[in-house]
Amino acid sequence: QAQLVESGGGFIQAGGSLRLSCAASGTIRSLGTMGWYRQGPGKQRELVAWLGSSGSTYYADSVKGRFTISRDNAKSTLYLQMNSLKVDDTAVYYCNTFPGRLSLWGQGTQVTVSS
Repeated sequence: QAQLVESGGGFIQAGGSLRLSCAASGTIRSLGTMGWYRQGPGKQRELVAWLGSSGSTYYADSVKGRFTISRDNAKSTLYLQMNSLKVDDTAVYYCNTFPGRLSLWGQGTQVTVSS
């Protein structure tokens, strides 16, 4: 059974950049459409972006133009490049398929943006 492990989070000042990684234990290509989600303090988990097998993408309005989702099938890794970070981007970030599969939720990686 596939497992997903997120990494790359950290503490950063507003305006900075981070790149998150999501490593799959199996072949990420077989998982199909992959997405990044986040859950901020006191908020529900929300979809940030997804990337289809054909290359189609979706971004939430709040991150459009600042975040870029990509994948490296050879490395079985999904990425989220986050630029121009804002305090409101503070959250635990998770990767999963889209729609998300219950069995694939991992620990996530914390991103904290300070003003």
